[in-house]
Amino acid sequence: MDMRLKIFIYLMISMLPAAGAASDIATFSSDTSRWLGGVTVTAIKQNPDLSLQPLAATVLDRKQVEKWDINSLRGVSEIAPNFFMPDYGSRTTASIYVRGIDSRMGQPAVGMTVDNVPFLNKNAYDFMLVDIDRIEVLRGPQSTLYGRNTMGGQINIYTLKPMYYQGSRVAATIGNGPTANMAVAHYQKFRPGLAMSFSGNIVYSDGFYKNAYNAKKVGTEKGAGLRWTTQWQISRTVTADNTAAFNYSQNGGYEYEYVGSGIINYNDTCFYRRNTVRDALTVKWRARHFTLSSITSFQHITDNLTLDQDFLPLSYFTLTQAIHESSLTQDIVARGKAGFYTWLGGLFGFYKTTRMRAPVTLKDDGIATLITDRVNNNDKIPVMIGFDNPEIPLQSYFRMPTWGVAAYHQSTLDLGRFNIACGMRLDYESSKLDYTSVCNSAFSVFMKSRPQRPILQKDIAIDDKGMLKKHYLEFVPKLTLSYDLPLESGSSVYASLGKGYKSGGYNTQMFSEILQQRMMSEMMSSMPGTSPSDDKIDVDNIITYAPERSWNYELGAHIGCAQGRVMTDVALFYIDLTDQQLTVFPDESTTGRITTNAGKSRSFGAEFQTRFTPDRHWSFNLSYGYTNAKFRRYIDGSENYKGKHVPYAPNHTLFLSGSFNHNIGRDWLLSYTLNTRGVGRIYWNEANDFSQPFYAQLGASVNASRGWIELEAWMDNITGTKFDTFYFESLGNKFIQRGKPRRFGLTVRLNFNSAN
Repeated sequence: MDMRLKIFIYLMISMLPAAGAASDIATFSSDTSRWLGGVTVTAIKQNPDLSLQPLAATVLDRKQVEKWDINSLRGVSEIAPNFFMPDYGSRTTASIYVRGIDSRMGQPAVGMTVDNVPFLNKNAYDFMLVDIDRIEVLRGPQSTLYGRNTMGGQINIYTLKPMYYQGSRVAATIGNGPTANMAVAHYQKFRPGLAMSFSGNIVYSDGFYKNAYNAKKVGTEKGAGLRWTTQWQISRTVTADNTAAFNYSQNGGYEYEYVGSGIINYNDTCFYRRNTVRDALTVKWRARHFTLSSITSFQHITDNLTLDQDFLPLSYFTLTQAIHESSLTQDIVARGKAGFYTWLGGLFGFYKTTRMRAPVTLKDDGIATLITDRVNNNDKIPVMIGFDNPEIPLQSYFRMPTWGVAAYHQSTLDLGRFNIACGMRLDYESSKLDYTSVCNSAFSVFMKSRPQRPILQKDIAIDDKGMLKKHYLEFVPKLTLSYDLPLESGSSVYASLGKGYKSGGYNTQMFSEILQQRMMSEMMSSMPGTSPSDDKIDVDNIITYAPERSWNYELGAHIGCAQGRVMTDVALFYIDLTDQQLTVFPDESTTGRITTNAGKSRSFGAEFQTRFTPDRHWSFNLSYGYTNAKFRRYIDGSENYKGKHVPYAPNHTLFLSGSFNHNIGRDWLLSYTLNTRGVGRIYWNEANDFSQPFYAQLGASVNASRGWIELEAWMDNITGTKFDTFYFESLGNKFIQRGKPRRFGLTVRLNFNSAN
């Protein structure tokens, strides 16, 4: 094919409407792909064998994902040391804690890609994983290559591709609760240069706990997903990979238990519903001395989170947060090698527009507690007030366009046993918030001595509009030095210094509080003998929070011995954080959570993981992480939390697994697996006066496979360990969510591989 025609085809494909996931095709990109334990993985920004890289990483292949029944990111928790994703809330609750760094609200602290395509909104992180070929968890700042909001680490997920696997796959699971899920996929190569795959899945859960108010199950889920992947070899040097995907999820109710009574008991509706559509196109051109990759994606999220915000059988207030978000991303990556010098450079750009509707509705008890009682119960005020309607809607509407561009580069020198890598990134982001806050109501004023007839009736009509805009420019460097030990199996030691960066944002939930303050101001100014207040509300100061920055200092080693039967990774780290973003619950007069900045904090700890396979029958895995994260300077206005542990970040994570397999006759292979997951202590607040001690859950499975069929009986939390996964406060009341009880079930997998 003429070179001009090749370039023209490449340019036309890169301009197509955006696309979904994208791993390169190893057959045509041997510089970035290799076989690892029978699994083909293609990576664009790093070498596929992370055991050779100077960083802390945990890699799970397809067999491990199935053996440990990992069907969402929550299943990776504890397997990767110091990586904790608690199982609470709904699918929107993608809170991830790594090395004392967290992201309960606002911007994520850990980035995620699926087949090299970035997810910009962590609300979409938690979805059903189907036919996963490989999961990588990179810990420590990855901002140089992956950009903003990866200061805690990076998760890379790669799916099974039709160019390497042809046939059909079916997996179905049923368990107590009841819970059930099923996935069906077909992979086919139509000709040597064209292959496609289609997959679909459904999820169902009836929950494990009930709401005492109406005796209905909470924590329920219904969901479904579809994925269509096309891989195309355009020429000997140009390949394309396109994936379109759709996911639907609906969660009913929340398992939030009032600490005062020890039961789940609330009266208003709670649910979460989400639709996501994504499409991504990756095109790769391999020249003689370098490769050039273009990754283009489009993603759209529509979701609705509705909460009984007080979680009591009272009519305080409800909250809805409905989002329509669309985003475009474009990443162009070039990499090459010349002798001992390897280089990588890229340009990244994104545009994201978010439209949000976030009404808070004050009801009878909320109106009395938050507004009228402050006047009516004050003996110094001779009047009392009352609202004409039993509900007060506080309406907020937002449009948040955000865009950014970045340039990044990494150079690596291979000097014999020594390896030096230097990376840098210049990241610019522009974020704007257009807001409209509306409240329409009416109140009456009565003399306490003569409450029969009002002395004043007045309408409240608030219609505030405004715009806030922020710009962020950040330089993010990283330096690593590694040394290859004179041992077998690619052993090495390394040291790294890297900067992490998480962008700032807006506390949209605070607009309901601002409306409350405006209402109170208008009401008080209407009282006899009072004059209008001159106090101005500084919206910018209340709403915005600053970026978070960190410096990560790390020493580590990858050690292989016994002809590769023992592989061990060790890492020691120290992190300095400035303006750490924390999710806090303000005093009881506020109707929502906010993100604020702590002055300074630090985190240090250690990570250890080892894999031991003494023979073809036995396999052992051990992962342990320790984190000590404390505030160095944080005063919230009244309390000084210096020296206190950072809340929600566990001190310890532990995972231990042992497997034994053997043949029965010539056909059947039996496998027995026993594993333990442990985590804690977790401090639930800044004062550290409420916490969850260390706890462990025991799991086991028995697997029987023969040719194309595989049967597995499994059980989780065998001992019925009782523990809490979440804690929060609302209106001064404390709530927790209990962990899931003992669970058991059966999984069936059918693999019709046409290549066999």
